[in-house]
Amino acid sequence: MTVVLRRVNRVLLGLAGLILVLGGGAVLAAATGLSVPSWWPWSGPSDVLLTTAQRQRWRNEGWWWPVVIAALGIVVLLALWWLIAQFRRARLAEVLVDTGDGEAAVLRGRALEGALEADAAAQDGVARAKVSLTGRRGAPRTRIALLLEPHASPGDALTALSTEALAHARTATGLPALPTEARLRAVKHRARRVA
Repeated sequence: MTVVLRRVNRVLLGLAGLILVLGGGAVLAAATGLSVPSWWPWSGPSDVLLTTAQRQRWRNEGWWWPVVIAALGIVVLLALWWLIAQFRRARLAEVLVDTGDGEAAVLRGRALEGALEADAAAQDGVARAKVSLTGRRGAPRTRIALLLEPHASPGDALTALSTEALAHARTATGLPALPTEARLRAVKHRARRVA
């Protein structure tokens, strides 16, 4: 499903970009006096988008301008929604688990995230862990954010994460690899006074 949405998104972005580039190029060509196709509505720098007659045609209709403004508002809201959707990272809903008998089981992504978070947070020196799964059902990837205690060693935390939490997850799911991006931050704390 996410692959289809990603492809549709790319096609729509490509079409919108192509239309905008071609339209903008044709308007620029007409404005600079270059030749444009005969079907193009503006052929010179003195042409306007709407003639006076077209602008005044609906002036006495009370419904016209509210409908135009509402339609343009909806277009703007849809464009903003689409822009915001570009920055969201899709979370993996489920992971395929090889059961060893030729069949595959499905594990909920949230369950695997919860188990990884619990394992990572149980490590010495880790105050909190946040895990999100991305990628494909058969090849998931993880993003892990670890909040480290002031006394924790980042190297030890990464080693424990790799050898314990991620190893348990790979074993439980039967995955040969579980690529991971780990981000470490330290807990904010006041400096200790030495007497």
